[in-house]
Amino acid sequence: MTPPRSTLRADAQRNREQLIATAAEAFRSGRAISLDAIARRAGVGNATLYRHFPTREDLVEEVYRDQIRPLREDARTLLATEPPARALHAWMLRFADWAGERRGICEALVAMSASGRFGTGPVCDEVQQVLAMVLEAGAAAGELRDDLDPVEVGGILAGLLSVAGAPEQRPQLHRMLDIVVDGLRSR
Repeated sequence: MTPPRSTLRADAQRNREQLIATAAEAFRSGRAISLDAIARRAGVGNATLYRHFPTREDLVEEVYRDQIRPLREDARTLLATEPPARALHAWMLRFADWAGERRGICEALVAMSASGRFGTGPVCDEVQQVLAMVLEAGAAAGELRDDLDPVEVGGILAGLLSVAGAPEQRPQLHRMLDIVVDGLRSR
């Protein structure tokens, strides 16, 4: 992806910030928009956009970078009040709600999972860390398998959201999560 923010020249940092702000506004509108249109609205060339964000997924992840962090506290609260398997199920539903409110994130997660890149950006990193915390608690309690990889479980979650991520599909997603979490239990 791009160099760390602190190593960018001032003008490049301004361009990057303008691209993120423009993309965030465009995504909030709920209408599909091309990356080239985002670059035009931000007042930069498309080469500048692609230099900072080589893929749509990279841009989507950066837009939602700071908005994912509260889900970590949700996981901690769930682990403090629920058995780990139920906490995992409940957290996955909360994540589905979070993702459903943010245009483009489900598509980005599915694309990243399909390309083997899940766990390489800010949103995926946070999801992976939260899943690792919950899975480790489940393994320590003897409730979940001890050989689970958070990246693989994140990929499963992305796949579920690709087929049942819409709000009207919540009953289907709930049932699918029941099946997945049951499959993650230690035997």
